[in-house]
Amino acid sequence: MTTRLRLIPAIDIQDGKCVRLRQGRKSDVSVFSEDPEAVADSWVRQGCERLHLVDLDGAFEGAPVNHALIARICSAHRQIAVQVGGGIRSHAHIDALLDAGASQVILGTKAIEDRTFLRAACERAPGKCFLGLDTRAGKVSVRGWTRDLDVDYLDFAREVTDFGLAGFVHTDISRDGMMIGLADGPHASLKLAEVSGKPVIVSGGVTTLDDLTRIRRLAANTPSHILGVISGRALYEQRFDFSQGQRALDGSPSHA
Repeated sequence: MTTRLRLIPAIDIQDGKCVRLRQGRKSDVSVFSEDPEAVADSWVRQGCERLHLVDLDGAFEGAPVNHALIARICSAHRQIAVQVGGGIRSHAHIDALLDAGASQVILGTKAIEDRTFLRAACERAPGKCFLGLDTRAGKVSVRGWTRDLDVDYLDFAREVTDFGLAGFVHTDISRDGMMIGLADGPHASLKLAEVSGKPVIVSGGVTTLDDLTRIRRLAANTPSHILGVISGRALYEQRFDFSQGQRALDGSPSHA
């Protein structure tokens, strides 16, 4: 049975607001709402089955900053899957988010720099830990995308594939928030799924419905498991609405 590809709206939180950055640059920010809770409510009303929440301040600071706000969103929407990332660098942070109602946490910098922590987190919360592999030209980036490592993302995935991860969130930093299309992003995500044998969520660069159709077609022609596609700026700028995007991923007749 084919797993349904999900369109996953992104809610990136900075200073308590719903924003989008370009290529992760803290200074290049667009504010889309002063009320992230209302934004989350809106996506759920439109039928989304999974939300992507990021504490951007936490990613830059190295510890959760907007926890209370994110916890309220998680608690209010326990009927869907809510994945949360940004500044999660301790077991206490993980526990607090899961207790608040997060379905999964997305680990990044700490988990990449400390594999003992990553393995322990997966053992402590089975099926609850995604690893965010944010890449620039195939290399892993950490610390809020401010530091690029000389580490190939596929090599890293091979080394941690037996840790018990729920899957990966793969972001092509060069495309993220730029509204310039996907380039090789989907291919890189499919390679990650093939190498790791884990579900992968695609992020970065979705601009049009054609981009979503392309991902669906690529995913259909590979044994890889693509769980869904994150969209931020394209949804907020109304390049397409949520229902149109989900239909494109479902392969409805108008987007076949």
